[in-house]
Amino acid sequence: MTIPGFGEIAEQLRRSTVLIHSGGRGSGSGVIWSSDGFLLTNAHVVRSRRPTVQLWDGREFQATVHSRDPFRDLAQLRIDATNLPAASAADSSLLRPGELAIAIGNPMGFVGALATGVIHGVGPLRGLGPHSWVQAEVRLAPGNSGGPLADARGRVVGINTMVAGRLALAIPSNAVRDLLSAAPSDGRLGVTVHPAFVPRPYRAKTFGLVILEVEPESPAALASLLPGDILLGTGERRFASLEDLGRALQGNGPRVLRLEFLRGDYERIRRVSVELGNRLAARSSAAA
Repeated sequence: MTIPGFGEIAEQLRRSTVLIHSGGRGSGSGVIWSSDGFLLTNAHVVRSRRPTVQLWDGREFQATVHSRDPFRDLAQLRIDATNLPAASAADSSLLRPGELAIAIGNPMGFVGALATGVIHGVGPLRGLGPHSWVQAEVRLAPGNSGGPLADARGRVVGINTMVAGRLALAIPSNAVRDLLSAAPSDGRLGVTVHPAFVPRPYRAKTFGLVILEVEPESPAALASLLPGDILLGTGERRFASLEDLGRALQGNGPRVLRLEFLRGDYERIRRVSVELGNRLAARSSAAA
């Protein structure tokens, strides 16, 4: 099937997609959300406070993290630029299975790579919490995270985030709008986690969040949390999903989050106090 003007649609979408370097050797993608310098990407793409953003024309900018929502894996960046080719967004709730899907990103170092496929559905997926995902049969690779998933008219319907089986999963554009309209939160732990059920002697399996990576100088690092630690919950309640950690991080201003976790010995629950919302904090109490 030939789509009139598809080349122009794809080229415009490329111009609205950026390359993000944020510490380490990897990179990700982002979307120009407004012409005055606001960008959207995944929270897990942003690994530093001052990521570097490269535009389609080769210009580079140091970005600031305007807001971050690890609960939904979204981050809003700001660069000092104007008259940018902003993408337009569609209502993701109107998507239907079988519609054309277009993904733009920077996988494996290939800038502005395009992939096409079809929408499979929009809704929650088992094991990934209550949130809805735009599910599309589009080939993604490392570096696509944070880039746009668009419809046949080039309007953004989601932010590409991960691959599950043969399907690409994107955060719906309506969820992005919710982030932009919500009250800002400066809650940032600085970890990459994965949900798991932990076998414990003489007890039922316990839900936990396994820490896969800890960002240097992050609140988690300052509190001596390590890869391999398993977060169980706060002092008030146990985690039952990834979303519970996101809720615990919500808020603004200097505050202390008390976490319970396992390290090595699955019978001994450890506790740590993590300082959030205080960029000038030089230390947090050590993990006990």
